[in-house]
Amino acid sequence: MGIRILLVDPQALIRKGISALAEKMGDFDVVGEASNGEEALQRVRELQPDVVVMEIYLPRLDGIQAAASIKSEFPGIKVVFLTVSENEQDCFEALKVGADGYILKTVESHVFFKMLSDVCRGEPAISPVMAGKVMRALARGPTQRSTGGPSPALTAREKEVLKLVAQGATNREISEALFISENTVKNHLRSILSKLQSKNRAQAASYALQQGIISSGSSFRDSSNEL
Repeated sequence: MGIRILLVDPQALIRKGISALAEKMGDFDVVGEASNGEEALQRVRELQPDVVVMEIYLPRLDGIQAAASIKSEFPGIKVVFLTVSENEQDCFEALKVGADGYILKTVESHVFFKMLSDVCRGEPAISPVMAGKVMRALARGPTQRSTGGPSPALTAREKEVLKLVAQGATNREISEALFISENTVKNHLRSILSKLQSKNRAQAASYALQQGIISSGSSFRDSSNEL
């Protein structure tokens, strides 16, 4: 059985199109669909899929609220936004509630499914356009440095790992860059997420940039040609 997907989008044509593409890929199994946020929550409880792919703009209950509820009730289920929104604030809010990916609908189908596979392996999935916008917003925003208290203490190695995470590096790429094993990378990431009280890698990188734990020069690279 492939990766079990719940599709949430107000447009039936979008849902049917993704379902057809997933069937051709062979490694994915669309187990259900929903057209609004309330229905999405109900379907998640019934089906408990591996990943929920949803539009951020949903009727009755918007995507951010739905994602927050899903993550609260089922923290092990991945949530990936596949959306038309190029608003960096939407991306910020998605990361804050624990979304595992934020992908624009302009993405090529093979890139989308590669990113979806990466998410299910624990890798972040953010469209390079959005990653660039988020990091530029963090660099110029008034909240780039927080004065609300001391920053969590990361070790020098953890900061190196986090900088590479902010550049969009996978666990394998981090291990190769730092000459450490992938298991060691995972251990560092667990420690980083715990110290920063973050739900995922992308959220940790965004928080670290806001707090000045890593420099704003650390930004997601455009890795679209590598997928």
